Amino acid sequence: MKTSLKSDTLAVSVVIPALNEAPNLYRILPILRESMNALTDSWEVLVVDGDSQDGTPAVVAQAGEPVRYICEKERGYGRAILRGIAEARGTYVITMDADMSHPAEFINSLWAARNKADIVIASRYVPGGHADQPRFRYFLSRVLNNFFGKGLSIPVKDMSSGFRLYRKRIFEGMDLEFTNFVILVEILLRTFGKGRHIAEVPFHYQPRGSGGSHASILKFGMDYLRLFKRIWAIRNSVQFPDYDWRAHNSRIWFQRYWQRKRYDIIMGFTPPFVSTCDVGCGSSHILADLPHAIGVDMRHDKLAFMRKTNKKLLQANGMILPFKDASFDCVISSEVIEHIPDEDGKLIDELTRILKPGGTLILGTPDYGGWQWPLIEWIYGKVAPGAYADEHCTFYSYKSLREALESRGYEILDHGYICKAELVFKAVYKPRAVLQIVAEVVSTSA
Repeated sequence: MKTSLKSDTLAVSVVIPALNEAPNLYRILPILRESMNALTDSWEVLVVDGDSQDGTPAVVAQAGEPVRYICEKERGYGRAILRGIAEARGTYVITMDADMSHPAEFINSLWAARNKADIVIASRYVPGGHADQPRFRYFLSRVLNNFFGKGLSIPVKDMSSGFRLYRKRIFEGMDLEFTNFVILVEILLRTFGKGRHIAEVPFHYQPRGSGGSHASILKFGMDYLRLFKRIWAIRNSVQFPDYDWRAHNSRIWFQRYWQRKRYDIIMGFTPPFVSTCDVGCGSSHILADLPHAIGVDMRHDKLAFMRKTNKKLLQANGMILPFKDASFDCVISSEVIEHIPDEDGKLIDELTRILKPGGTLILGTPDYGGWQWPLIEWIYGKVAPGAYADEHCTFYSYKSLREALESRGYEILDHGYICKAELVFKAVYKPRAVLQIVAEVVSTSA
């Protein structure tokens, strides 16, 4: 499901999914009005009702503007949430339950944290948070949250809390699948996958006011597991902006070794404290440990993820870099040239254009000249089909890449290998060498 959003004309909208919650709504709506008036004069409340038969429309009408009633006849907590977000006119959207377990007074804490992240969660499980729940329900909730948090490597303690503040624009173009309570996890996954930020504030959860819960914790748990199976492969693919970052600390020894070996080679080749540009930086620890460098990548989500470590970030195409000639003392480009159809080496030409004479180029790519990389690529494609295998379209060997660099005036200073499969060159740009080659050719022709 994709959500079409209304224009922002208010500061904040509060969305309350409800199904036969009239008694609780009768109590909470007046309290909510007081809390919102104390917060801002630009607000609305949307009660998204699952066609209740207990007089809910009359209770909402009695509350008066700007409290609005919306009937969503298609069942499901997720559908109610998305309908409310679609109808909301606020820049921010707060979602909360109608059962009095989410006190209106706490909205002030969510609102105060709105500039810290794109989603702010009222969390039971961060330090300072607490939950008054039956022991079995509490235990199962903690198990599911820990399982998902660690299994999907999403830094959120309370993934199932529905008491949240959203920056509404994050839902633009978001394609959501689940219509029940599992949508709470799916929203976090999709948001994190775009490189956006999620924060938690400690919250004391207390039982509902009256009525019975519409969520079955066991059914909820089974839906959680189905979601996990479906998205685990996606979570570990290159589609997520933190792929390179996570691979550096992977639980898989070989993947961790490979990433760290590349890091050691490149950092060992990089001159310290000179003007540096990392083209195709991705979400690597290399850029994080070069805080003075400019990171360039085509993917905005990867750059958004790297904002936590670097400030000099630019979204651009490596074939048309937005820099003047001879701008940098060092240019790094690792694991990029093999992804671009580039038989004539135009990317190398563009990297050379922005490099100062005498500057250092660090260029890494798989070496297709031996048997090691083709074999590793084949194995990688079998065990990690969502990763980088089968994405390469330009194939360099040690010989062809060295010739490509030397023909452009580079002197090879050093090179490093990872398992004789991935090659990294360190070269210094000496444009006079090109003139010398041309002179020799002319002399030979004469």
